[in-house]
Amino acid sequence: MDIEAYMRTLGRQARDASRQLAAASTETKNTALLAIARRLREHKPALLTANAADLAQARADGLEPAMIDRLTLSEAGVENMAEGLEQIAALPDPVGEITDVKRRPSGIQVGKMRVPLGVIGIIYEARPNVTADAAALCLKSGNAAILRGGKEALHCNQAIATCVREGLLEAGLPAAAVQVVDTTDRAAVGHLITLPEFVDVIVPRGGKGLIERISREARVPVIKHLDGNCHVYVHSAADADKAEAIVENSKTQRYGTCNTAESLLVDRAVAADLLPRLARKLSAHGVELRGCTESLAILEAANIAGAKLRPAEESDWSEEYLAPIIAIKVVADLDAAIAHVNRYSSGHTESIVSENYTAAMRFLREVDSASVMINASTRFADGFEYGLGAEIGISTDKIHARGPVGLDGLTSQKWIVFGNGEVRG
Repeated sequence: MDIEAYMRTLGRQARDASRQLAAASTETKNTALLAIARRLREHKPALLTANAADLAQARADGLEPAMIDRLTLSEAGVENMAEGLEQIAALPDPVGEITDVKRRPSGIQVGKMRVPLGVIGIIYEARPNVTADAAALCLKSGNAAILRGGKEALHCNQAIATCVREGLLEAGLPAAAVQVVDTTDRAAVGHLITLPEFVDVIVPRGGKGLIERISREARVPVIKHLDGNCHVYVHSAADADKAEAIVENSKTQRYGTCNTAESLLVDRAVAADLLPRLARKLSAHGVELRGCTESLAILEAANIAGAKLRPAEESDWSEEYLAPIIAIKVVADLDAAIAHVNRYSSGHTESIVSENYTAAMRFLREVDSASVMINASTRFADGFEYGLGAEIGISTDKIHARGPVGLDGLTSQKWIVFGNGEVRG
């Protein structure tokens, strides 16, 4: 196969399809989404058979258990994919929404209209459900999609692609509106991210290495985040019960997600009282505590049963562990906490625990991250929890989309003008 020619063909077909999708009605797009959901249920045996083939190859290749788990598609997983499509069909359609209309002294009215981005390339790893989720979000937002899943899920992704294609055709939309790359050749990714004439945006979903490569080599805009080094800051005016619940949930509800807290900051004024209490809660979950000199002195004096204590190194302040480990630092005050977060954070999500309105609002304004919270767990930084219905990923970029990227994040706005014969003098 000539990979470059193949990818250019996909790109050309996607560009043509994107123009039809941009003009498609909400009813037509929803019809396609519901038809795809129905096909997924009808083809469940074929999907599970394809997934079994992927799993057999993965085990033969010696993939780690965590990767096998992400790759596995169950009957419940198929149903979840179908339900996800139905939920996206029920969401409001952002395309065509007109806002901010104002009359100018000249007599014209100026506003903005929400429009699709065009063609979105999505590069992801093992999870086969991403194929259905990404197809649905792009479709509802009026974008054509080129999906390149990991080689580990090739058979399952192709089986899902068949369901998507059948659903699109049933609704009268072009099959090329969603195309799944059918080669495992890594060169396909290199070509996809360097086709600005056909692809408008790239969304990488995967490990840091993949995202760094895409960011470095892409010639089209990229919506991405590299790390999730999220902080919880316990202010001197924190409610102790709230602090305990928020720290525990932010760190231990799930370890392997990008919105899990990796760093804990505690004000010096309350550290002696609160830090041992927080550490006991974390230690009960087996979390290793990597502390600064001051925090370690407090924790060692507290003699917490089962506590795993270790001195923090400079690298710990910016680390995304994705594991039962947390970095702990005692800070002098709010200024020091904000400075620490803005220096070491990955710009994903930060939370302050405080009953002081002025301090909380300063943290909200001055911390430079995609999501900043007051008295809430960092685990809420999620498209579903934010009311987006679903998300294509999280962005820590500052231009266009920031934070969870839902349907609105897959659109842009253009200026529109309503006139009645006005001319400029």
